[in-house]
Amino acid sequence: MYTVLKNEMEDDDSFGKIFFEAYQKANPQFKEVKATLTFADNKTLFTPAPNDENRNMGSTFSDQINNVYTDLNTHSNVIHKVIFDDEFLVRDSVRKIKWKITDETRQIAGYTCRRANGLIMDSVYVVAFYTNQIPVPGGPESFTGLPGMILQVAAPHENITWMATKVSDIQVPPQTIIPPKKGKVVNRKQLYDQLKSVMKSWGKEGVAYMKLFML
Repeated sequence: MYTVLKNEMEDDDSFGKIFFEAYQKANPQFKEVKATLTFADNKTLFTPAPNDENRNMGSTFSDQINNVYTDLNTHSNVIHKVIFDDEFLVRDSVRKIKWKITDETRQIAGYTCRRANGLIMDSVYVVAFYTNQIPVPGGPESFTGLPGMILQVAAPHENITWMATKVSDIQVPPQTIIPPKKGKVVNRKQLYDQLKSVMKSWGKEGVAYMKLFML
């Protein structure tokens, strides 16, 4: 079980600023949501926890939790994203993350985890903690590529943290770990191009939104 903590972005003098100001007045600064990560046969499935599944998942970024299927054998992803009123099914290779493993460790959900610093999308800095006690190179959302399971990852400049709160040692039937199927099929670049076209008039706020939706 993962807890996802999200903070709202800072505003800007654009259409996005008006949208965010209205949202901030009606919602708390921080939001906590739950998700689960199941894995078997070197495949993982990250999904919203049952209590969150009935929410309007794509109304804002802070409501959004992607459904992410990852096949670590073929290094491929299938990601179901709801962005505002549109549903996308992003089929692509796993994201390439430039990791640098450090000597720092901490205890997370009963496991000793080592810190790794990473860079995604050329500019988004992330900090992850992984454990080689779970020898599966997966993690929450589409974070992969470390020599063990990622139990915590934060994008500090985007004010988002994914943290494992409980790890259950149970047998998961491999046939239950299947990719999502609903949504307009795109690859990562096609989704980026569509979002860029829609948000090009949003100024800096649109750039920030695009970065968060592409995480």
